[in-house]
Amino acid sequence: MTKSNPILDALRERRSIRKFTNDPVEREDLKAILDAGRWAPSGLNNQPYRFLVIYDDDARVEALAECTKYGHIAKAAKVLICIFLDKQSMYSEMKDHQGAGACTQNMMLAAHSLGLGTVWLGEIINQQDQVLEKLKLPADRYELQVVLALGHPDQKGSSKRNELSEYMLEDF
Repeated sequence: MTKSNPILDALRERRSIRKFTNDPVEREDLKAILDAGRWAPSGLNNQPYRFLVIYDDDARVEALAECTKYGHIAKAAKVLICIFLDKQSMYSEMKDHQGAGACTQNMMLAAHSLGLGTVWLGEIINQQDQVLEKLKLPADRYELQVVLALGHPDQKGSSKRNELSEYMLEDF
């Protein structure tokens, strides 16, 4: 039996949160979340991640909401964190995409550790050109990876997982 471990506990306890209270997200908490993202592993330590923070009173929230079928979640969040890859800093498309996933997970776990909730809005990348245009970011420079909706949870998340044996190609 595994002893209690704060990292393993956070991995098991973190859930996607799609409803948020009206309480603001403290700037120091937001900074800690962004800082966790920059500490994600990246191939050759190239750190190609770039972040854009959009608060709920920013007109760009409505513009982003129009780019996804999950617009109601984007509008409910107190903060949206857009995570991009800087194409000028990339060296391996696959490794950099994997790194962006690690960056996103770091941010979500950091938010959870601070009592905040997040949900990964991935479907929005299907409208990447529209998003970049609305945010006035050059498509030849930035590649949208994810938009994180962030705030104080107004719901309990839930999830279930298959048994570990269902993932294994061989017994270990």
